[in-house]
Amino acid sequence: MSRQRFYVDLPSISSGLRTAWRSGYGLADLRKDVMAGLTIGTVAVPLSMALAIATGVPPQHGLYTAIVAGAIIALTGGSRFNVSGPTAAFVVILFPIVQQYGLGGLLIASMMAGIILVVLGITRMGRLIEFVPYPVVLGFTAGIAVVIAVLQIPDFLGLSVGQLGEHFVENLGRIVASLPTLDPLEFGIGVLALIVMLLWPRLHVPIPAPLVGLIAGAIAAYAANQWFASESAPAVETIASRFTWEANGETGTGIPPIAPSFTAPWLLPGPDGAPLELNFELIRALLGPAFAIAMLGAIESLLCAVVSDGLTKTKHDPNAELVGQGLGNIVAPLFGGITATAAIARTATNIRSGGRSPIAAVVHSVVVLLAVIALAGLLGLVPMAALAALLFIIAWNMSEARHFLHTLRSAPPGDARHPCHLFRPDRSV
Repeated sequence: MSRQRFYVDLPSISSGLRTAWRSGYGLADLRKDVMAGLTIGTVAVPLSMALAIATGVPPQHGLYTAIVAGAIIALTGGSRFNVSGPTAAFVVILFPIVQQYGLGGLLIASMMAGIILVVLGITRMGRLIEFVPYPVVLGFTAGIAVVIAVLQIPDFLGLSVGQLGEHFVENLGRIVASLPTLDPLEFGIGVLALIVMLLWPRLHVPIPAPLVGLIAGAIAAYAANQWFASESAPAVETIASRFTWEANGETGTGIPPIAPSFTAPWLLPGPDGAPLELNFELIRALLGPAFAIAMLGAIESLLCAVVSDGLTKTKHDPNAELVGQGLGNIVAPLFGGITATAAIARTATNIRSGGRSPIAAVVHSVVVLLAVIALAGLLGLVPMAALAALLFIIAWNMSEARHFLHTLRSAPPGDARHPCHLFRPDRSV
């Protein structure tokens, strides 16, 4: 009697990098990757800080995500052009996790989601994106956009609203009740940053609008704090005045000027500020959030890869991409990074800037690392109102309001269009 052998057809790790190499990668391609990586990194620094704050964690954790997860996913994933890091789509899922389980709980949930993503890739579930109806994803992202925008109102208006909770309706009520505490100075700086970000692209200058807007806001905030600040509190709240850090026996305000280092997530603070106690009950409680993170991460990453394929006439390996995303989300939390996934806007920026391979995403991670080490003090000058203005723009772009309203008016009940039509690459984040 013959023995039957069973084989497991595992996805190819780093297929994106190997595909680029086989296509004839040379020195000219490397130069293009470096230039593209510099551009993406410049965009990623303000976005990573803003999205981390929107999630409810200090800004350096968003930067650490772009540094660690961005490089690992690029080197191990299945797309040549995807650029990964913190994204706006996760805010609505991650914010409640932070409120319930603290930073440590969020990082543990991200690691669990990474394991789920690896399993999805190994079991070759990468084609699941084809079965997600367009209206479902459109409605979900529009809802996320609303939540993000509402959560930024306190910082944009300078409201004294206190600590927000995990329930949207309750938060909205608290924000409305606190409107009489509006700070004209904070509001003015937020409006200035918003106007600069909206008008700058019309000048067609190759400098990212978010960077220019935050610089304008930082200059205005610095001047306001020099003229109007009291001894007890700054006139305009900035990253440095809101956040403090402690690392390697040192303390400071704003963003620590050090590279991400290994930190066990279960030793980080829980919701009460004390270190978490890693046990079966915690793992079981985080299983649902981890599954939600994994599913959203898989959909967004594969959607991004589909968009990049359409822009470059290439083909990604969806299963390898899931494995790469999983590995990035397993490793990044060990260095303080939060949940990561591919970002459509940064990927489109990579392609428009001439990126040729995953090396561009690795260079982007190096740029963010250098910004943390060399420019942490300057990053701390960014006002919270300007970051809120940036998040308003992110929320508006991802809402796709015109598409949403058009779908409500004209889509048949069983509409299941392929979601690659969901986002325009120049608008999404």
